[in-house]
Amino acid sequence: MLTSLAIRDVVLIERLDLSFGPGLTVLTGETGAGKSILLDSLGLALGARAESGLVRAGQPQASVAAAFSVTDDHPARALLGEQGIEAEDELVLRRVVTADGRSRAFANDQPVGLTLLRRLGALLVEVQGQHEQVGLADPAAHAGLLDAAGGLDKLRGQVAEAHRAWRAAAQALAAAREEIAAAQRDEEFLRHAVAELEELSPEEGEEDSLAAERQKLQQGERRSEAIAEALSALAPRDRRAANPAVALRSAVRALERLPAPNTESEPALEALGRALDALAEAETAMERLAHESGPDPRRLEQVEERLFALRAAARKHLVPVVELPALLATLRARLAALDAGTDRVAAAEKAAAAARAAYVETAGRLTAARTEAAGKLEKALARELPPLKLDRARLVVEVAAKPEAGWGPDGADRVTFLVSTNPGQAPGALDKVASGGELSRLMLALKVVLARGSPVPTLVFDEVDSGIGGATAAAVGDRLARVAERLQVLVVTHSPQVAARGARHLSVAKQVKGGRAETRVLPLDAPARREEIARMLAGERVTEAARAAADSLLAGSLL
Repeated sequence: MLTSLAIRDVVLIERLDLSFGPGLTVLTGETGAGKSILLDSLGLALGARAESGLVRAGQPQASVAAAFSVTDDHPARALLGEQGIEAEDELVLRRVVTADGRSRAFANDQPVGLTLLRRLGALLVEVQGQHEQVGLADPAAHAGLLDAAGGLDKLRGQVAEAHRAWRAAAQALAAAREEIAAAQRDEEFLRHAVAELEELSPEEGEEDSLAAERQKLQQGERRSEAIAEALSALAPRDRRAANPAVALRSAVRALERLPAPNTESEPALEALGRALDALAEAETAMERLAHESGPDPRRLEQVEERLFALRAAARKHLVPVVELPALLATLRARLAALDAGTDRVAAAEKAAAAARAAYVETAGRLTAARTEAAGKLEKALARELPPLKLDRARLVVEVAAKPEAGWGPDGADRVTFLVSTNPGQAPGALDKVASGGELSRLMLALKVVLARGSPVPTLVFDEVDSGIGGATAAAVGDRLARVAERLQVLVVTHSPQVAARGARHLSVAKQVKGGRAETRVLPLDAPARREEIARMLAGERVTEAARAAADSLLAGSLL
């Protein structure tokens, strides 16, 4: 519920801090005192349109902060959690409006967008005024109101889930059909491309290995020349050229001719032996290398043809050579999907039909339940209307089937509240047939019936008693008090009969201070409340008879 409202520099209000409690709170005051400013201020905190004219003259900005206590399971907490805002024990919605008309919004001191502020406000407060009976005058809200009256929220949730599943199945079917249609359009290309790539048979990493081999083959002649030169140095064909192996052997023979004992020469002989062995090993390795590295023009031609074929295919398909194997796999998969597409589409069609049937069945149960709830709601409202001076009015709750194109998560039917205010008059749209005062009282009657299941904890009625008095006003006050047994209710009233039913009474007055008008709001104690109700009864001059009548009203309100 709304626990406090802090207003700064809004029109005639310089600084105002109000506290609210449960039950029925009434706000009274003479016309022009500023009661509408209070509602406009609350509306700002709830996300209403901001205008520069709301800022008090001479001030740079205006601000309003509305604090609410919410239960742990209230939808506002979940909405805050979705936005990453910590849901504390108290929820504070704040709005700042500058003199140039710009505004900023906050939830628990975290900056938020205006859309989120409005969503939070709609979960916390519902305002019903002469021109603001949105919940009743807006046909889009009628199904929700009927469902709340009939306790159909669970069934409505099942319909929403069935609709979601149906939509998902229908989307899957559309995707399957589009996929096979696209594949059929490209079938000739796909089969040609797959055959071409399968003949080419590209392999992972093939381009790099071919490029490396090509470079090696292109360098083959120079490699052969270098290896031949190295071999010639080790074993020259010209007998007159220096031959290291011959030189090493001559050295060995010379050392072996030393007279015995010649142990000093053994290390040298061993080293020469190792050198001869290494020389022979090097010669063998170079001969093998010369054999393997010889120029191969035929192989070079083959490598280049393969490399050029791969690159040509890559250019044709607009992919790098390295992606050709993956492309082939993708094209094969598309062909396979084409071949199996008929089965997939058939399966998707079956699933979509089953999901639709499930939705139709669930929505049908909701329609039946709504039809039953509509009859009960009409009877309940019929009992509430006569005391509200609407005894000739008749509210009709129409449940009509929608065309399939209009089926949605809220069901397959259209719920419309129609009203006839005079005998013989055909029921028509509420905002076309009912006056502002009648519409407010119709909403009050509806709230009496729906109070038990209302998700919004705070209701605000602005002059719901407009144009009525006497017993009718007393009936309005009685019903406001009944709604307030379950919900917090704030009502702006000019009716003493309504004011007398309040658990709390706030008086709104305009004073002139320092040459400037200023709106003040005062909580009234018992004597001041008696005097205010007497003023409402008598007018400008309060008489003892008016005070006695006020005592009577207040005594009746305590019964």
